[in-house]
Order: sequence, then C-alpha cells, then structure tokens
Amino acid sequence: MEALALIQAYTGIGIGLIIGLGAAGACIGIGIMCASFLEGAARQPEMIPALQGKVFLLLGLIDASFIIGVGLAMMFAFANPLLSVVSQ
Repeated sequence: MEALALIQAYTGIGIGLIIGLGAAGACIGIGIMCASFLEGAARQPEMIPALQGKVFLLLGLIDASFIIGVGLAMMFAFANPLLSVVSQ
C-alpha cells in the first residue's frame, strides 16, 4: 500500500511540473516572439502582413505544445498507467 501512495505523490509532483513548466515555457516563447515581431514591424512596416501570418501560425504551434502537455498531465491524473503495475 505504501508503494501506491508514493506513486500517487510522485505523479502529483510530475503533473505540477508538466503544467507549470509548460505554461512558463509557452509564455516566455510567446513573449519573445511577439517582441521580435513588434521590433521587425517597427523597422520595416511593409513586412507586417508577411510577418503577421507567421506569428499567428507560431502562436498556435506554441499553444498546441502546451495543450498536449496538459493532456498528458490529465492522463496521468485520471488514468495513471503506473498504478496498474503496482496493484498486480
């Protein structure tokens, strides 16, 4: 029974790290990318339409990586595959 509690505790810590570090990384990445977009738009205003499309594409990809991390964290929270190994 003690091994089950340890697996649940370490899984909870892992879930917190996945969501916390994923959110921090996504926010930092989006901040750096948008700052670079604004700098590029200020230097060459005629490039704004071309840059804007790339920025929106990358925004979606960065957010998708965070959402995939949240999905994995939810899988470990509600359907932890490690618990079935210990119960046998």
